[in-house]
Amino acid sequence: MPEAPAAWSASALLRPSRVRAGLGAATALVGLAFAAFLALAVATLLALVIVRVGGDWIDGIALLGGDRPRLHPRQLAMRELAVDVVRQGVLALLVVVAVRWRDGAAWRRTLALVAPAAAPWGPGAPGLTARRFAVILLAWPVIHITWVTGIADLFRMPIGRHTALSPGLTPAAAALWFAYVLVLAPVAEELLMRGALFARAREVFTARGAILATALLFAGAHLTPAGFARPVSLIPLALILGWVRWRSGRLWPGILLHAWSNLAMIAYVLGPAVG
Repeated sequence: MPEAPAAWSASALLRPSRVRAGLGAATALVGLAFAAFLALAVATLLALVIVRVGGDWIDGIALLGGDRPRLHPRQLAMRELAVDVVRQGVLALLVVVAVRWRDGAAWRRTLALVAPAAAPWGPGAPGLTARRFAVILLAWPVIHITWVTGIADLFRMPIGRHTALSPGLTPAAAALWFAYVLVLAPVAEELLMRGALFARAREVFTARGAILATALLFAGAHLTPAGFARPVSLIPLALILGWVRWRSGRLWPGILLHAWSNLAMIAYVLGPAVG
């Protein structure tokens, strides 16, 4: 009986520390979410302005004053594509500039563009071998397509097959769209998520926590008015990208896997139409 108060007291002392740790983790996650939202919002706003001004200049439309002519469907399609392309380019530039301003000469190491000074996965762990990464690349298309299509069916938003690109896109625009999906988007999104935000998350969280936090942010960044189907469908991709970033200590394997994943979905949707 005399020991009970002491045990109760020790337990009571542990609870505030756990609460503080939980609040600290929640605060850190909110900060990461705000940083991601700010970067994406600024990149989107700048892209809209650049495309609006550039498109009007190309089409001979007065920038200020006068009635705006109605744009043709092809012009609208081209401008929508241009916004996507410019946004990714601006986002990548913003991330590099912000990290360089914050970390100075260490910006490349922060973004995992150079080899880490020490093994990022901890002493004694095997890291990410070329063979293991090759196995991931081989298996991932089946895993990703199965999950994405399953989630789409679950949310009653089935993915169409035998589809084609918008008829409003010229061959050059179609090539630009492929470059956007396979190069620009993977590079920009990985620089933000598994580069800058992952590095900031590792200042607060364990490796698992950083992987989970950036996965949630990556999925949340793809939330659309259509609902949660797309964010949920991207959770496995986000988790494996974070794991690859952690085990390899470099950003380029994640960029490659991200691009490979996008290519797999394009092939799944457009492949039958081409064949």
